[in-house]
Amino acid sequence: MSAKIIDGKAIAQTIRSEIADEVRLLSQNHAKVPGLAVVIVGNRKDSQSYVNMKRKACAEVGIKSFDIDLPEQVSEPELIAKVHELNANPEVHGILVQLPLPKHINEENVLSEISIEKDVDGFHPLNIGKLAMKGRDPLFQPCTPKGCLELLSRSGISIKGKKAVVVGRSNIVGLPVSLLLLKADATISIVHSRTTDPESIIREADIVIAAAGQAMMIKGDWIKPGAAVIDVGTNAVDDPSKKSGYRLVGDVDFHEVSKVAGWITPVPGGVGPMTVAMLLRNTLDGAKRVIRQ
Repeated sequence: MSAKIIDGKAIAQTIRSEIADEVRLLSQNHAKVPGLAVVIVGNRKDSQSYVNMKRKACAEVGIKSFDIDLPEQVSEPELIAKVHELNANPEVHGILVQLPLPKHINEENVLSEISIEKDVDGFHPLNIGKLAMKGRDPLFQPCTPKGCLELLSRSGISIKGKKAVVVGRSNIVGLPVSLLLLKADATISIVHSRTTDPESIIREADIVIAAAGQAMMIKGDWIKPGAAVIDVGTNAVDDPSKKSGYRLVGDVDFHEVSKVAGWITPVPGGVGPMTVAMLLRNTLDGAKRVIRQ
């Protein structure tokens, strides 16, 4: 294996301890503690575990967590009223509505009601719009894309002038990470389900960010030797040897690609921990912005 492993877990832990120090100073100097409201609707197992992880992470760095657990059958107007209540609460500096929401609720309607000053997920159309514009900066960058760039930066991988290929075009990762790479002066290509001959495009990339949701689709011979590969994918594949009956793999065939790439993130333990660290960072930044006003 030639690739250096980018240890997202270790990098995220360093960032968390930096945040904990800043939160302590904020509390001492301004008597203010950053607050994050996490809203969950219903009791999907995966959403519950994500939310518990986020709440635990808040406690670890000293951020106050506001836990809003709503029943599956809550109406859209009731959920929006709850968002408005959190918008008006001065102790809340970030609002996160855990997705997906139940089918009877329109996600876009709910997300666009979150105050742009508290949009720590970075999904508000105004934040994404500013991300897309030259010379403008969003108040918040989406957490997973921001985490991907932080992994590159803290691993000493320069982006300026490099060819970067993003695999996938979702609103949550693919689109915003390509905009962030563009802002960092990379030359961008986006490969998606309608792209013909994706291998030849990916093969030219100095940086590959895989976020397609297709288990191990990117093979070793698709990668330029020495490229940096950030694997955002988290896919469950059957594995009878595991107690759970499955194991998690990325969108990249780790075994093959790690022999060719210069750097690679593992799954799990690569991008996932960074997403939570960036959520904490955004919440802290929201609180600092309020103090400066």
